Amino acid sequence: MFRIDRDVLAEAVAWTARSLPARPSVPVLAGMRLEVTESGQLKLSGFDYEVSAEVTLEPQTGEAGVVLVSGRLLAEITRALPAQPVDFVVEGAKAVVTCGSARFTLLTMPVEDYPSLPTMPPAAGRVGSDVFASAVSQVAVATGKDDTLPMLTGVRVEIEGDTVTLAATDRYRLAVRELKWQPEQPDISAIAMIPGKTLADAAKALGATGAEVEIAMSSVGGTGEGMIGFSSAGRRTTTRLLDPEFPKYRSLLPTEFSARADLPVGSFVEAVKRVALVAERNTPVRMAFRGGEVVLEAGSGDEAQAVEVLPVDFEGDDINIAFNHQFLLEGLGAIDSDVARLQMTTSTKPAILTGGKPVEDGGAPDYRYLIMPIRLSS
Repeated sequence: MFRIDRDVLAEAVAWTARSLPARPSVPVLAGMRLEVTESGQLKLSGFDYEVSAEVTLEPQTGEAGVVLVSGRLLAEITRALPAQPVDFVVEGAKAVVTCGSARFTLLTMPVEDYPSLPTMPPAAGRVGSDVFASAVSQVAVATGKDDTLPMLTGVRVEIEGDTVTLAATDRYRLAVRELKWQPEQPDISAIAMIPGKTLADAAKALGATGAEVEIAMSSVGGTGEGMIGFSSAGRRTTTRLLDPEFPKYRSLLPTEFSARADLPVGSFVEAVKRVALVAERNTPVRMAFRGGEVVLEAGSGDEAQAVEVLPVDFEGDDINIAFNHQFLLEGLGAIDSDVARLQMTTSTKPAILTGGKPVEDGGAPDYRYLIMPIRLSS
C-alpha cells in the first residue's frame, strides 16, 4: 500500500493517536484510518465525533487504498521499529507492517463503519505556532478539571480585530493572555469556548511545526454546536465547541494594589517547593512581605514546619498572605520572564501575578494570572 521513512510515520501516527478516545463508545472509534489517495498522498486520521485529527504525508511509494487498524497499537509498533523504511501492505483482512527484520500483522476494522471526518470550517486568521503554543499553555493551567462544570473546563477565546484574548478559570485562579494575530477580516468579532485539554494538546503539537497555525471557525451561536479547527504543516484538528457561557472575568481583575513584590522566578520557585514539602495537600504556604524580603512558611503546631527567607524587591504596605502552593507554582511556571511581579491588596483579596517585564504606555501586561489567597486563621 505504501513505503515511508520510519521517523516520519512514527511521529504522524503518534500525533494522530493523541485524539483517539481512551474508552471508545463503539470499537471502531479506536481505529486509525490510513488512506493513500489517487494523487499518492498518505492521510492518517482519527475521529470520535468530538475531536478529529488528520495528518497528510508524502510517502516514498504509494498505491491508492484505505484501511482501518487499531490506532494505539499502531502507535506502539511504529515507535518501537528500527530506523529503516517501513512497508505497509494490506493482505485480505489483515495489515502487515514490515521494517528491517521486524514484521507485524494487524487485524483490520470495517472501514465502512467509520464516521466521515468533519470538513474544516472557514479560515478566520493565522498566528505564529510558537506564540500560539506559549499563549495556550499559559492559560490552560487555570482550566478546571470538574466535568460537572463544563464551562470551567474550557478556554474562552475572544476575537476582536487583530487581538485574541484567551481566558480560563477554575474559580480559584484566573489566567488571561492577549496576543496579536492576522485575521482574514480586519473587523472580525467572535467568541468561542474550546475544551481546555483539546486546545492544549493541539497547541503543543502544532507549536512544534515551526510554521504558522491557521485557525478556522464555524458560526458560533449559543447552542455550543459551533466548531473550531487548527491546521499547520500538513496537520489539522477540529473540535466541537462548548457552550459559550463564562464568568464575567474582567470585573474580577483588580486594578489598584497596596503592595508589589518583584520576585526572581527561579530562586522563588525553588524556595516555595522546599517549604511546601511539609505542607499537607490543602494547607497553604504562608508569605510575609516586609522591607526587602519575604518569609515563606508552611506547617504549624505539632506538624513538621519549614521557614525560608528570600530577598525581594518590595514596595508598599507590609502584608501577610497565603496561597495554595500548587496554584502558585503553576502560575510562576507560566511566566515567560526571569522576574515575576506579584501585586497584592489585602490578605483576603485576589493577587495578580505577571511577568516582570516593563509594560509600555502604562497598559496591561499581555499575561495576567489571578490567584485567590487562602484565609489565614487568626
